[in-house]
Amino acid sequence: MPPAALAAAATLPTSLHEQSPNPIHPRKSAAQPTTQPWQKESARSYGLGLAPALVVLGSITLLPLLTLITVSLTPLSLTNPEGTFHFNQPLGNYAQLLEDERFLHSLWVQFKLSTVGVLLQLLIGLGLALLLDTGSRVASGVRTLFLIPMVLPPIVVALIWKILYTPEISPMHALLEHWGLPVRSLIANPDTALWAIVAADVWQWFPFTMLMVLANLQMVPRDPLNAARIDGANRWQVFRYIVFPFLKRTLVVCALFRLIDSFKAFPLLYVLTNGGPGTVTEVTNFYGFIQAFNFSYWGYGSAIAVVMLAGIFVLCAVVSHLGRNAGARHAR
Repeated sequence: MPPAALAAAATLPTSLHEQSPNPIHPRKSAAQPTTQPWQKESARSYGLGLAPALVVLGSITLLPLLTLITVSLTPLSLTNPEGTFHFNQPLGNYAQLLEDERFLHSLWVQFKLSTVGVLLQLLIGLGLALLLDTGSRVASGVRTLFLIPMVLPPIVVALIWKILYTPEISPMHALLEHWGLPVRSLIANPDTALWAIVAADVWQWFPFTMLMVLANLQMVPRDPLNAARIDGANRWQVFRYIVFPFLKRTLVVCALFRLIDSFKAFPLLYVLTNGGPGTVTEVTNFYGFIQAFNFSYWGYGSAIAVVMLAGIFVLCAVVSHLGRNAGARHAR
């Protein structure tokens, strides 16, 4: 090889190194300076796009919540405007709640209403969903009829049951009297008033559980079902060991939603019993309403609302934890 060619070959790596600062990934190092500004611009645009929605969301959710908590720390009362927004005893309303027997009684009434109501809705909804999971036209028509109570406004449902529970105009009472079984008004009897409200609430909301379970039944795999039937499993065994494990999470979600909504059964209580007879059907939110709007104790009523809100958060956390554990056991 001539000396001139050897000199050119010796200088070739030096020339390539000078052209590319990173001989292993030359294109990656060249692209980095251009992608970082684009990512920053994308993040800034994303934040600016979300800002109006976050402002609206904060205005309609966080601001009322902060106002409620602030008022609950004061003795705010329309009968004593001079004591408005005094923070001398910020926990005075909460300390008074612990000694208020009527408030503690309202918690017990709320517990009975929510527990019995949600359990009945789950059982009736699950049973009807299993019966209607046939795919026939008759089952489809019956399914549509069952959905009607769920789409009615709560005040309309309350008026329907007010008519049914009023003996002078109720077709139910007229039929029972015709059969020689006259009964007094269920909502005027202290022994039956709360359960009459539970019946109305279950009638309106069991279709929610039925609809959710029906949708989940469509996703149950057919191979395990067919294999179990070939092996001689009866209907109860198929439901117990194959179908029910698939429905557990759906039932937990239904229980969570209905448990939260059971605290909002205000129209039924207001129209049917107005908290009576006495305080038999006076749940926590209704007692807070009486303190705030009947007696004008807004600070005390706000403290009741805050305690109820905290209880709902705790219940949601417990139900969600149980649902995750059930799902984890099913996955194993």
